Amino acid sequence: MRPPSLVLAASLLLAVPALAQQPPKTWAPVSGTALAQDYARRGEHEKVVFLFEKLPAEEQAGLAVFPVYLNSLQALKRYKEAEKIAKKAAKLHPEDATIGVALGGVYAAAGEQPAADKQWQKVLAQLTPAQVPPVATEFSRRELPQWTERAYLRGRALAKNDTEYAPQLIQLYTQTQNQPQVLAETLRLVAQDEQQLPFVRNMLQNALHEEKDFDALEKLLLTATQEHPDQAAYSELLLWLQVQRHDFAGALVQARALDRRSRSDGARVMELAAIAQQNKDYEAAIDGFAYVAKEYRRGSYGNAARQRLLQAREAQVRETYPVDVTKVRALVADYELLLTELGRTPETAPVLRNLANLYAFQLNDRVKAMTLLQEVIDMPRVSDEVVGEAKVTQADLYLLKGEPWEATLLYSQVEKSHKDSPLGYEAKLRNARLSYYAGDFKLAQSHLDILKEATTREIANDAMQLSLLIQDNTVEDTLGLGLKAYAAVEQLVFQNKIKEAITGLDGLLEKFPGHSLADDTYYLKAQLQRRTGDFPGAIATLERITTNPKYDVLSDDALFLLARIQEEDVKDKVKAQELYNQVITRYPGSIYVAEARKRFRKLRGDGVQ
Repeated sequence: MRPPSLVLAASLLLAVPALAQQPPKTWAPVSGTALAQDYARRGEHEKVVFLFEKLPAEEQAGLAVFPVYLNSLQALKRYKEAEKIAKKAAKLHPEDATIGVALGGVYAAAGEQPAADKQWQKVLAQLTPAQVPPVATEFSRRELPQWTERAYLRGRALAKNDTEYAPQLIQLYTQTQNQPQVLAETLRLVAQDEQQLPFVRNMLQNALHEEKDFDALEKLLLTATQEHPDQAAYSELLLWLQVQRHDFAGALVQARALDRRSRSDGARVMELAAIAQQNKDYEAAIDGFAYVAKEYRRGSYGNAARQRLLQAREAQVRETYPVDVTKVRALVADYELLLTELGRTPETAPVLRNLANLYAFQLNDRVKAMTLLQEVIDMPRVSDEVVGEAKVTQADLYLLKGEPWEATLLYSQVEKSHKDSPLGYEAKLRNARLSYYAGDFKLAQSHLDILKEATTREIANDAMQLSLLIQDNTVEDTLGLGLKAYAAVEQLVFQNKIKEAITGLDGLLEKFPGHSLADDTYYLKAQLQRRTGDFPGAIATLERITTNPKYDVLSDDALFLLARIQEEDVKDKVKAQELYNQVITRYPGSIYVAEARKRFRKLRGDGVQ
């Protein structure tokens, strides 16, 4: 008896001639198509053509077979056969205009570009509205942007609507970096439909990268707002653009106009002024809050504007060096006047806290500051947020007084009562700094590791910076002696003991020559020299960073601060302009580039309002 395997093999061999003699019509198109597609994916075009050329012409031109067959014929450079099958498919499926695009593709592949252009022009001439999207998509798939554009424009003509297919055209122009057409399409679209503003802003954000593009858009929008003052969309877009460029003074003009048009009681101006303050453009912030406080004094934002106005002035006073104590006292008087007029209520509790900050950190009257903060904490119906902020400031005061245990107790209270909130994260960050000041870097890192995942970006960034400072400076100096000395200086800075801090930094540089903290030490020293009004000293210290290749990590920070000192303190506009240009050209990836560019343009007189 033969083994079963041999019997099976013999039976299969006997069956082959019978299968070979069966008529071709028994070939299953569906399974054959699947097999051919598999061959096509593997680039085995000869096998694809071998399978499909056995089919009747009608089946070859079928929509399931045609695209795969045509592609393989072209891959094998059998252009005449490809042309023939494409024409057959177009005749059998006149409703599918993409076949006409494919036929033009055959001519193009064969090197017959005039014939291809003629064919594609014929497709466009015969388009119906329903055929526009698939034809445009097919041109796009074939990477023919000019013909994609023509298809959409043909569709626009058929629709007799100037904004038909505007989103698709904007995306196309963005991809091809056709900036003039991006601007033209976006402005036309937003003028017709204000609901498209979010889409338009997003597309412009993606499309505009160079300064000349922003300049072009700004000029168009300024003209449009003047010619069409009733078109709010132009003002909205101009406001958005000026905020992107950090031109808050110019944006304020648009915010006022939009407020008047929408009768929103100053809401738009308040929003813009708040953004300006966050970006430290205090002049624009003060102008905005002052406008609302004056024009809408009895409106829903009147009192809030008066409070925010004083807060903006306070921030400006704090960051104008050296700090003018006369201006601080004038600000205190204005806070007191506001409290007299509005009363000491839960709504004005934040004013009391701001006043306490001035007494504590600027006038060195800690007793008065502590009294004001306790008044906020004991006040009935004050929000938990304001109470928490007052406790954080109280903890700061204890740290000023050299009582770290009282400070950490209050920070921890706020951490627990405001868990997973910005204020809770802020309290945890201050606890981390407290451990850092004390030289307990391990405990500080345990706090910072949590904060690096905080949802508040600013706090997460601060935590990351402090964490990196600790890590970078305890690798070689495993005992962290240099970092402990540096942390002690930072605590002096927090306590507003600036002269002692500068002396400490000089001592650190002398005691730890060549330490990895040298660039941080110089940078902090320059900041403190600026605060005391020693601008020449600050410039000389910063130049020790900018001229030393070893200090590459803080080079852009130092160069930008150097430019600001020249602009804001020394008033040397020419030198400041030169330095801002260096920031832009030498450090294109720096976080300071956008601000440096704005300041450079302003100093150059480019019409920034």
